[in-house]
Amino acid sequence: MTEPVLLTPKGGMGKRIRAYFFTGLVVLVPLVLTGYIIWNLFLAIDGILRGFVYELILETFGTTLGKPIPGIGFVTLIILIIVTGAAARNYFGKKLVAVGDQFVARIPLINRIYGAIKQISHAFLSSQREVFQKVVLFEYPRAGIYCIGFYTQDTRGPVQESIDEDVVSIFLPTTPNPTSGFLLFVPKTEIIELDLTIEEALKLIISGGAIVPNRNADKGAQVGRGNK
Repeated sequence: MTEPVLLTPKGGMGKRIRAYFFTGLVVLVPLVLTGYIIWNLFLAIDGILRGFVYELILETFGTTLGKPIPGIGFVTLIILIIVTGAAARNYFGKKLVAVGDQFVARIPLINRIYGAIKQISHAFLSSQREVFQKVVLFEYPRAGIYCIGFYTQDTRGPVQESIDEDVVSIFLPTTPNPTSGFLLFVPKTEIIELDLTIEEALKLIISGGAIVPNRNADKGAQVGRGNK
């Protein structure tokens, strides 16, 4: 990733102090905000389960711990997520999840929200399959204007059968929210494969082009015209 260029300020003492002040802000603000968000997220998650786990321990073992232990709620949540994932991978767990999905699908409004969140979760969190296989560049919405998209697969089925030329399925994300976008079917000969990881491309999209990967200029883009 590109780093802010910190040049030695020129001019009088006042200009130097001002330059040092804003440079300090550039360095400290991301660190402080990141730490603040992570800490408050930890406190929020831990606070939800800490009291419940504490009372459960008291009822089960009948001991007095004095007060709830900080962090026990967060650890409990991590364990709960792992246990849920393990249970959902066996036969009975899969059946139970399917029944739950069918039940939620019958509830108006909630089914739409749940369905959208589930699709996004599968796209970005699933470890079984990489939905976005590579980053590509192509002309859209007209010739001479380029967009970054994610190659998902070689198009198959009715769509490909209805088109004479060979096309690929491309997800075109929106800025700054890449979880929404458009599904495009682009001729395979018109895409350019970029030397970017999925994470680098997402940061570029979310930042509106402000965060650019720090790569050597001689690498550039790998032209993958006609390659699968």
